[in-house]
Parts: sequence; C-alpha cells; structure tokens
Amino acid sequence: MKVLIIEDDEKVGSFLSRGLKAEGYLTLLLTDGLNAVETVKQFEPAVIVLDRMLPNLDGLVICQQLRSQKISARILILSALSEVDERVKGLRAGADDYLGKPFHFEELLARIEALAKRSVNAEHKRQLQVADLVLDLDTMRVQRAGQELNLTAKELGILELLMSNSGKVYSRERILTNVWGLNEDPLTNIVDVYLARLRKKIDDAHPVKLLHTRRGLGYAIMQE
Repeated sequence: MKVLIIEDDEKVGSFLSRGLKAEGYLTLLLTDGLNAVETVKQFEPAVIVLDRMLPNLDGLVICQQLRSQKISARILILSALSEVDERVKGLRAGADDYLGKPFHFEELLARIEALAKRSVNAEHKRQLQVADLVLDLDTMRVQRAGQELNLTAKELGILELLMSNSGKVYSRERILTNVWGLNEDPLTNIVDVYLARLRKKIDDAHPVKLLHTRRGLGYAIMQE
C-alpha cells in the first residue's frame, strides 16, 4: 500500500518513511506542499500523512485542495497544534484523522492501518449517537432530531467526550483535562458555563433531556 508523507522536518520525515517501509508500505516523502496535489494524482497513495504547518502552503489549504479535486485518499494530519479547536479545523478541512505531535509511532501506525481498511467508496460515516442526538466525527457536525446545531470548538470537545461513553459521568476536572488541556481547576466556573450553553443548544427545544448533572459528581449524556 502506498503512503505519501508531506513533512518539512527532515528528521521526522525520514523517521516516518523508514518506519513505514519497515512495515511493508511503499512511501514517498515531500518536504513542501506546493506540488502536493499533482504528486497525489501521480503517486495515487491510499493514505496521506500531512504535516499541518508547512512552508509556503498550510496543511489545511492542501487538505481543502485535495478534497476540492475529489481525491479520496485518506488524510491523517500531524500537528503540534493539538487542541480541540485545531483538530476541528483539520477535520472540517477534509482530514480523516488528526494526531498531535509528539506522537508514538505505534499509534501512528495503528491509525494508518485503520484508515487503510476503510473502503475508498464507503458511505459509512463515523458517528456517535445518543437517542436523536448525532455527532459526525468526520465532519464534527451535530444534529438533534435532524436539525443541525451550531456548536463552538470547545462545546464540540465536551460533547465528543460525553457521547464517547454515553451514561458515564465525567467530573469537571476530567472535562478540563480533556478539553482545555488543564490539569488543575483555574478557580473559575468555566466548565459549568460551557455545559449550560451546551444544554441550552441540545436540550431546550426538546422534551426529552439528554445532558444530565450528577450533583457533586459531574456530567453525563444519556437517555433516561
């Protein structure tokens, strides 16, 4: 299987190329994104490992160009910009997956293997669903009862966390760690504020409430 690596850091690019070749992949390394679209058309990779911050042309722009050309290769973005809002930008630009730097090679390999298993023409989308609330993980779009909801990046991060284990109660501290990257409470009610906004958007217009508060414990999404 062919893997195209677009990475301007020579050490990282060489490491990826050697590692993937050792696993049996046929690789090609680009250190600049200017000729990415033409190279993809000629090389026809199944998976593209794309650095987010490239000289001359941003990785998100490349991603958008590839999708506008109807190129169906799976795209895995690598980036030191690993916050939820940056991941959302990458997915909305057309990426199939997003991995923050630094990364473990085994995780990268597992993600490439998972992307490779997806049929190029597959209609199936990765989704999280609780009752009539649906989060599309490929586009990071949310619908409740068929109506699209406009959520911020942080709201999406919270929703993904809670929906990934429906019924599980997440403490404020754990939400802070996963969504804001904070290990300590900044002594504000930031989590409560965002949960109140999220509840208004997903529950206020519906008789069945899905976002629940467990006093003294945290928050959960479930259908009771």
